[in-house]
Amino acid sequence: MRILVTGATGLVGTALVNLWQPHHQITVLSRFADKVSQKFGTTVKAVTTLQQVDFNQIDVVVNLAGESIADKRWTNSQKTRICQSRWQLTEQLVSCIQQATTPPHTLLNASAVGFYGRQSGETIDESYQSYYPEFSHDICARWENLANRANSAQTRVCILRLGIVLAPRGGALAKMLPAFKLGLGGRIGSGEQYMSWIHLDDVSAAFDFLLQHPELKGVFNATAPMAVTNKQWTKLLAERLGKPAMLPVPAMVVRLLFGEMSDILLFGQNVYPKQLLDAGFHFKYNQLRAALQALPL
Repeated sequence: MRILVTGATGLVGTALVNLWQPHHQITVLSRFADKVSQKFGTTVKAVTTLQQVDFNQIDVVVNLAGESIADKRWTNSQKTRICQSRWQLTEQLVSCIQQATTPPHTLLNASAVGFYGRQSGETIDESYQSYYPEFSHDICARWENLANRANSAQTRVCILRLGIVLAPRGGALAKMLPAFKLGLGGRIGSGEQYMSWIHLDDVSAAFDFLLQHPELKGVFNATAPMAVTNKQWTKLLAERLGKPAMLPVPAMVVRLLFGEMSDILLFGQNVYPKQLLDAGFHFKYNQLRAALQALPL
């Protein structure tokens, strides 16, 4: 297939390009064409604008681009960057799809479990409607609404609401490891908040599964079936590293350090991937202990 990928040099994008490169014709949208060539070689085509892409000659669009939500304090300007980096490009992609005579048959669009907003420990799947109205929901809701405009008789749209992606390098785990390796890890706040996670291998497999099943469309939670509380996460990560985890971080300290962004650390969601499981997808890593053991930390 002929696949256009945005956000290809990020954690998930890199994994997908590496998975698909031997089997498909990949085009990557990036501001830095040289970086793409250095990362993936010359068999991956790099374009710097959508005007360089003939959407009549693309089968699948995979939209992963977006400013990291957890890299910087949420100032007003940073919140604008987080939103617009997702919304503007998605709107442009959808416009290109709609204008094509023979448009891509599939749009695989990233989202996040932050769509649900902060929740209690209740297990929630894709049918859940009681969203908590906060910034993380607002980002994802508009992002998904824009992507769904591409839905037509010729184009199906699949939205993947990603949990915390576990990878050997990069992502949320990379930010946690230095403290935990020094034995300075600990629960955050009460530790009762749920963390919905997924191993990078399963993320790649989920995207590929949806790519290979043209009958599937709609929203899919891309999370392992067994979410854990922050207390459980802390215990298992410390155990994996052979270190103590005796230094909890009080909620007040988290708020002082991170401001509004602390919400994504102090609150969570217990998300269940019902749609993927019902479609026959099999997770390689169902439990956090096994997922952590598989990573070269």
